[in-house]
Amino acid sequence: MKFIDRAKIHVQAGDGGRGCVSFRREKFVPRGGPNGGDGGDGGDIVFLVKEGMSTLSSFRHKVHYRAENGASGRGARKHGRNGASLTIEVPPGTTIYLEDGENPLADLTAAGQKVVLFKGGRGGRGNASLSSGKRIAYHADPGAPGEGGWLLLELKLLADVGLVGLPNAGKSTFISAVSNARPKIADYPFTTLSPQLGVVSYGDFKSFVLADIPGLIAGASLGHGLGHYFLRQIERTRLILHLLDLSVPDNQDPIDDFETINRELGLYNPLLLEKPQIVVLTKMDLSQARARAELLIAYFGERGFPVFSVSAVSGEGMRQLVQRIGRELEKLDGAATEMVDS
Repeated sequence: MKFIDRAKIHVQAGDGGRGCVSFRREKFVPRGGPNGGDGGDGGDIVFLVKEGMSTLSSFRHKVHYRAENGASGRGARKHGRNGASLTIEVPPGTTIYLEDGENPLADLTAAGQKVVLFKGGRGGRGNASLSSGKRIAYHADPGAPGEGGWLLLELKLLADVGLVGLPNAGKSTFISAVSNARPKIADYPFTTLSPQLGVVSYGDFKSFVLADIPGLIAGASLGHGLGHYFLRQIERTRLILHLLDLSVPDNQDPIDDFETINRELGLYNPLLLEKPQIVVLTKMDLSQARARAELLIAYFGERGFPVFSVSAVSGEGMRQLVQRIGRELEKLDGAATEMVDS
């Protein structure tokens, strides 16, 4: 299924039903009286986070969503039936904006989370409700219109670890080696055209979710290449795994590659550079990569970055890296718990 991370839809809550104008006609009631019932309320628009749903692709085929209108009131003080609310299911990680995309209306992250965004119109009052004392109403209220409008849905992946690097850094091969994800793998740029999620197991029945963020390039923060389409996917990750291809030609410097990606991350959102980052030197099964590794390990080590040399093909260093990622995530969990307790 193709990954769709943005969708524009129109939603409309139900209108309230009309109130009823009616008078009693019983044979033995000398004066009669108003007995028109109230209209029913219109249905609400509800958004629900559905576990297991991972894309916004269903919104490609249906754009307009409407809840049920309330029924009109009837005589004998019969209240009109309330309209049924409409529940729209979205995947975890969905943010909902008004059409302008500025201020979010809801940020839906947990399965089962539910929010009412548009209220149905209130049912109109019948003449029984409008009458009081000696004042008899010969009219009824119309139902109020339901709320509605155009919405922008934006999906951001909910992953523990974000995998970044220039195109052909080996991310697809890496995630397929350590997780259950099976991305397309080839020797040309932008092999992966949609983010891939994989579950990585480590330790005693522990696991974390790893997201392969497709290849970023210089200018991505300005929308170049695949641009913002993928940069937004890394915002919710807790740790960044930065892959560097050491098999590149001699005229290409892996350090420059590293700085290029980090510069784009910072330009897009400076908070991304505050996330813990592990540097991974890939393709150690190739001789030219191994020849460069020692210098780069020293370079990144001096700057405080944990560094691992790995080969997804031979498996070299992969187990140690996965264990280190698990420990780092556990540290982050512990720090978050301490902040809550304090």
